Amino acid sequence: MKGFGSDKEAILELITSRSNRQRQEITQSYKSLYGKDLIADLKSELMGKFERLIVGLMRPLAYCDAKEIKDALSGIGTDEKCLIEILASRTNEQIHQLVAAYKDAYERDLEADIIGDTSGHFQKMLVVLLQGTREEDDVVSEDLVQQDAQDLYEAGELKWGTDEAQFVYILGNRSKQHLRLVFDEYLKNTGKPIEASIRAELSGDFEKLMLAVVKCIRSTPEYFAERLFKAMKGLGTRDNTLIRIMVSRSELDMLDIREIFRTKYEKSLYSMIKNDTSGEYKKALLKLCGGDDDAAGQFFPEAAQVAYQMWELSAVGRVELNGTVRPANDFNPDADAKALRKAMKGLGTDEDTIIDIITHRSNAQRQQLRQTFKSHFGRDLMADLKSELSGDLARLILGLMCHRTITMPSS
Repeated sequence: MKGFGSDKEAILELITSRSNRQRQEITQSYKSLYGKDLIADLKSELMGKFERLIVGLMRPLAYCDAKEIKDALSGIGTDEKCLIEILASRTNEQIHQLVAAYKDAYERDLEADIIGDTSGHFQKMLVVLLQGTREEDDVVSEDLVQQDAQDLYEAGELKWGTDEAQFVYILGNRSKQHLRLVFDEYLKNTGKPIEASIRAELSGDFEKLMLAVVKCIRSTPEYFAERLFKAMKGLGTRDNTLIRIMVSRSELDMLDIREIFRTKYEKSLYSMIKNDTSGEYKKALLKLCGGDDDAAGQFFPEAAQVAYQMWELSAVGRVELNGTVRPANDFNPDADAKALRKAMKGLGTDEDTIIDIITHRSNAQRQQLRQTFKSHFGRDLMADLKSELSGDLARLILGLMCHRTITMPSS
């Protein structure tokens, strides 16, 4: 990049041949050697789609997602497709890293920004996904599978209108393994796939989000293969989508995406990118793709699996406590969350239920209950309590709900 012009070939060759972790090390070394910001220099030397692609590759993956969402929420209108793609496809850990990166990069709360830019059940499902609390246990209860399949059927096909909250609760929280079995059970019971019911019962961006969630539950690589095909088919190319997916999946599951793409669309991802793009932008994308599955003997050198750990869990000391409120032995945050929601829903407020639950749970259990309430209903439990209660009772209950930590005396 020094002097007149820039060697774009050298830039793309170097950056596309390194893992994301190695690129972060390069960024640090560049600043140490030259006292300059590498991303800023790349932005000044490159332009257009090629610049967006290279700069995207230079960011840590969580920060790249954060930038995409920030762009999707900025200006007039919202890029709902971008929000859907990222939040429907990321793992719990990736969601946690995204939320932290957004806060670090923009000094803003991602959940608050999404709530400010979206509405309705679409907003509620996005908030649930943002919690990053999808169950991850591979042990599946057959009874619960049957119950969830029946609940989805009763919430949609059997109901006048649709109980959207039930769709949000089940599809937003259950594990992937569990939901795959729920989808099979739903098909067996109703004779139609869950996607057909979603299309019939839901609408707009909420429908699109729920369909994306279902696709990612079934197969995340297949979801991205479909997104890539739609980004390039027909006249014009949706370059932002193409760049976002190639950057975010190049070190995760690009081989799987390529295989599904070739099988499903009877052409290779490599050949479609080659025919749909040009210049250094095309060369960089083809490097990320790794090989042409239409050509014999082409193999994609599997990229290193990079695990980003943005924070470490600290060991917490234990102390003997002699308070009057102890952790409930039969604590069930799901049941408590539903009971509190019922106590505050509709006309009037069931204060006795609220008092009974809140005063018989430890502070740690109350914090878990807040998280569960948000995961299930996409709502803030503190805000709901504040709006339903008043006077001294409100102050007492809200005080109990505040997060408290115990400071251990130094020995």
